[in-house]
Amino acid sequence: MSSMAKVCVLVGLGIAGLIIVSRQWEKKKRQKKRKEDFGAFIERLELLPPPQPAPPVARHILTDLTFALQDIFDVEGYVTGFGNPDWLRTHDPAAKTAGSVSLVVAHGATCVGKTVMDELAYSITGENRHYGTPTNPAIASRIPGGSASGSAVAVAAKLVDFALGIDTDGSVRIPAAFCGILGFRPSHGSVSTFGVVPMAQSFDTVGWFARDANVLRRVGHVLLQLPMVDLRRPRRILIADDCFELSSTPKEKIVDVVVRSIQDLPGRQVVNHVNLGQYITSKVPSLKIFRNEESRNGEGKSALKDLSNAFELLQRYEFKMNHEEWVSTVKPHLGYEISVRVRAALESTEEKIQSCLKARNEMREALCNLLKDDGILVIPTVPILPPNLRSKKRQLEEFYSRAFSVLSISGMSGCCQVSIPLGMHEGCPLAVSLMARHGADRFLLDTILDLHPSLQKQAEIASNTQPSISDDCQIDAAENYKEKGNAAYKGKQFHKAVNFYSEAIKLNDTNATYYSNRAAACLELGRFQQAEEDCSKAIEIDRKNVKAYLRRGTAREMLSYIKDAIEDFKFALVLEPTNKTASTALERLKKFVL
Repeated sequence: MSSMAKVCVLVGLGIAGLIIVSRQWEKKKRQKKRKEDFGAFIERLELLPPPQPAPPVARHILTDLTFALQDIFDVEGYVTGFGNPDWLRTHDPAAKTAGSVSLVVAHGATCVGKTVMDELAYSITGENRHYGTPTNPAIASRIPGGSASGSAVAVAAKLVDFALGIDTDGSVRIPAAFCGILGFRPSHGSVSTFGVVPMAQSFDTVGWFARDANVLRRVGHVLLQLPMVDLRRPRRILIADDCFELSSTPKEKIVDVVVRSIQDLPGRQVVNHVNLGQYITSKVPSLKIFRNEESRNGEGKSALKDLSNAFELLQRYEFKMNHEEWVSTVKPHLGYEISVRVRAALESTEEKIQSCLKARNEMREALCNLLKDDGILVIPTVPILPPNLRSKKRQLEEFYSRAFSVLSISGMSGCCQVSIPLGMHEGCPLAVSLMARHGADRFLLDTILDLHPSLQKQAEIASNTQPSISDDCQIDAAENYKEKGNAAYKGKQFHKAVNFYSEAIKLNDTNATYYSNRAAACLELGRFQQAEEDCSKAIEIDRKNVKAYLRRGTAREMLSYIKDAIEDFKFALVLEPTNKTASTALERLKKFVL
């Protein structure tokens, strides 16, 4: 090799080395920035409020507050990204700032940036393959919830005082619940959506997040353009028992806290329990078009599932009307989950749409008649704890199915709803939702301000309270819960069974049968990851628990862990050589590994 060639090689290696070092430095820089802001922001910008008015005129109501906004709101001079780089690339900078953004700035708030969101606002997980998933400050291993994930994370991480987001199918309520903050969805149509990229107009609302109930109310009064008047307390509190039966969190852990908090309020409030599904069945006849279809999990549909189906169908159709041309022309790069949902939307038809619209109108009237001017409906915000990051397809399907069963209540009725944090459960944030009739936003904001301190106090008491009963009594109580769980399981009330077994485990976490039985109920509900974890715990306690091996094998098979499933069934046969379930499963699974 000539001297010149050697020099060229050395120069080339040097340049390559500089490029590698530069890339590594940029990567570390991005990681450091992401760690500092929890990955919440996609773009930093500044919108400053006008000067304060001269005395004696009062200062702007939002003075000294900072906020962020989901990258679905237009800001003059900036391209609205809609969570996808192909959308960003194919659109021009906005000519005007969204009306809701201008309103809060005019009242004294300072905008500091745009936040990460789910692609095309068509998800509720908060994960984004292009810009990264914002880190949930409450529990980093779980999803933050979406689509307004970055806005929720920015508030939860105390990077801003409040944030704006669009709630179409739960996109403010879910991340608020999963990140442990307040999230408000106003009555449909009560806040202008001018300057917001439409997702599905029948449901799109401008919502907001805050950590403080007073800030939440102040922002609400600005966006809703309401006068500040004396607080008005609710007279009737309605607990939707059937909605809490869908929840993986023990009903008592939420309902008892809410009831005790209400009792702390001055005045007299009446607490009633309702079966919301039965009420909807009698008042929303248009949902009968779904009544004869089979549900996803093989069980008969409840009215809540019918409502959820109407909600999803109408949402898909409106998304198609808004964005079919762009999707078909640009053919954007989308994450797997989003692409599946977008494809389903593009394949939707007008069939049943008129019935869905009619059901929406009937639902609004039904809820207004139920709640009137003095009623508050109590439901779980999301009937499931935050799923793990990068959950498998089957787990996400369960998450969507169960979540929409309660999220569609305010979606289809247009009612206002707030998600309120209630401490922690199994290491995850816990939340409850309060709903008021359509148009009663000020009443709901007043109720939150009034009730929030008591809710936090009672939630803390519930978390810190330890059972003061003897060991023998505790074991007896655990056995009682187990028997209740067995009865619920036999009656195919699997959600109830899970709750009863969970209570038994709380009282006695060294009994393998409780974990194994809960796993059986979880298998029926399609919660395969939870079933696997419960069986592993049962086996850790009792290495000879055959049922735990069989159930873990089934869970692993459904999760596509075929080799692990085979090992479980083999061990079950070692313990019980004549076990037909294990031998049949082995014969079936061996075909997959040949």
